[in-house]
Amino acid sequence: MSTTQQRQANLIIGAGSGIGGAVIKRLVDDQPDADILAVSRHPPMLPDELAQRVQTFTCDYSEAGIKDLVQQLTPWYGQIRLVVISTGVLHTDTIRPEKRAEDLSMSSMLEVLRINTVIPSLWLMTLLPALGGSTPCRMLTLSARVGSISDNHKGGWYSYRASKAALNMVVKTAAIEYARRAPNVKLVAFHPGTVDTALSKPFQRNVPEGKLFSADFVAERLLTISSDLPVDGDASYLDWAAETISW
Repeated sequence: MSTTQQRQANLIIGAGSGIGGAVIKRLVDDQPDADILAVSRHPPMLPDELAQRVQTFTCDYSEAGIKDLVQQLTPWYGQIRLVVISTGVLHTDTIRPEKRAEDLSMSSMLEVLRINTVIPSLWLMTLLPALGGSTPCRMLTLSARVGSISDNHKGGWYSYRASKAALNMVVKTAAIEYARRAPNVKLVAFHPGTVDTALSKPFQRNVPEGKLFSADFVAERLLTISSDLPVDGDASYLDWAAETISW
């Protein structure tokens, strides 16, 4: 793929996730004028029609790996107009959301915090120099409504709630620094709703009818919402319907 410094770009981190992949597909269809930069742990399996449009990068999401990857983005410094950070975990073979205090485990909680809070935070901070140009940029990090402290009425899910609440605080705090150092960037903590992906599979039977969304639907909503957001120096906490969530 040929690129120039004048060509704008969309950066999708977590391209191997259901939402990340759906965003890439929609960008290929809707934005032929921009490069698409896809970051994932492993090379994504893209059909030919997507592979021709997408520049892929692999990263182990370590601190050193993230710094190295951002250096590889130098040709697009100042030209990135959208960043989507679509990384996260709710459960694994050994980790489950806690139903009660006795379910808490130090190792499990630290792993959830590492994936849901630390890794997105490193991306937010490490990308700052790449986004300091005059191109308006919207940076959306996947959060969750259960990360709202004021909206917590059911309890449970200690590690996941805490990791998303901490991520929200990072987004809120980062927006203050971005307003000084990269004022053309808008930061958003985005709640996609319950999406029909591997992350939500064990919990889908309790989802109300009409509230289990496809990744394609969420990608459309995310891109529509991001295109309408003013770059105002403030962080926003929004859901898939563009409704504001209380921090």
